[in-house]
Amino acid sequence: MLKVKLLLRKNIEKVKAYQPGKPISEVKRDLGLRRVIKLASNENPLGPSPKAVSAILKALSQLHRYPESSCFYLKNRLAKRFGLEENNFIIGNGSDEIIVLVLRALLNPGEKVLIAYPTFLIYEIQANACGAKVIRVPLCRFRYDLKRMKEKITPEVKIVFIANPDNPTGTYVTDREVKEFMEDIPEKTLVFFDEAYYEFASGLPDYPRSLDFLGKKNIIVTRSFSKAYGLAGLRIGYGIGSPDLIGYLERIREPFNVNSLAQVGALNALEDKDFLKKTLKTTQEGKKYLYQEFEKLGLTYIPSATNFILVDIGRDSAEISGELLKKGVIVRAMNAWGLNNFIRVTIGTQKENEKFVKELKRIL
Repeated sequence: MLKVKLLLRKNIEKVKAYQPGKPISEVKRDLGLRRVIKLASNENPLGPSPKAVSAILKALSQLHRYPESSCFYLKNRLAKRFGLEENNFIIGNGSDEIIVLVLRALLNPGEKVLIAYPTFLIYEIQANACGAKVIRVPLCRFRYDLKRMKEKITPEVKIVFIANPDNPTGTYVTDREVKEFMEDIPEKTLVFFDEAYYEFASGLPDYPRSLDFLGKKNIIVTRSFSKAYGLAGLRIGYGIGSPDLIGYLERIREPFNVNSLAQVGALNALEDKDFLKKTLKTTQEGKKYLYQEFEKLGLTYIPSATNFILVDIGRDSAEISGELLKKGVIVRAMNAWGLNNFIRVTIGTQKENEKFVKELKRIL
């Protein structure tokens, strides 16, 4: 029998595969269920942007052509929206791809990456894959402790990841906290602001304006079309950085990394203001309802700036999520994050939220 391990780079054995939430089709197939609701992956319960869908349908006849590799039209639209230039943007196969590109472009084996813990798992998984040394700084009351993280920055720290708002906690760091953190950041350290949930938090009065640091500090800001715009299945996100940084990332980006339907969908979703407004309204109403129900059940939850809520159910989350799964409700058990008594639930439609609460009450 061939021993593949003999071929591997040493650091690959340290990498743990990311386990995504179960898709609806798999749960239906495995458990023989007819109706399943998914509240596990922070997807948009309203579906995709209607304007995006309409444009995608018109573009189907061109699927025999390769997509435009540069994503010119989407970069142009984003540049106008943010008052920047096209060369400030890189488009990725989800914002996750940009995390990978930054790590590949900047890291030499043995250099350090600074993260909070627990936070978005991809940072550590992909840093380990690049042979980096990962430094964890524990959250403080479920929030990033930027003061302590800053204390850990040394000349060997190449990248600092800040998920704002954070996944899985739903909390965010404020404008004042970020400004204090960014003071005296070394030139050899890149600060990576992951703003996948930007649309849900940007209206908060003290939410940071991370783009203000562009051209002043080494930063990159990433955002996504997966959440608020409902395009998770198309896998498209974007990064904003200095032209120099973006240029180096473009060198190692795969050609045609973003498919043509994703480009068309994202371009038109940006203009779907009514859909975005409806999404934010549905999220706020659902959040208020779930907060009230958790309080009635005596459960502790973490107030969220996103479209999901982290809730302490007081017992093993894998057990509870398994029981919910049998009833056709998919939520995220937090064991992989070390939060063994917590589940993360995406805010759904009112009907979905009520179904989740009904089954959770029955189990508890």
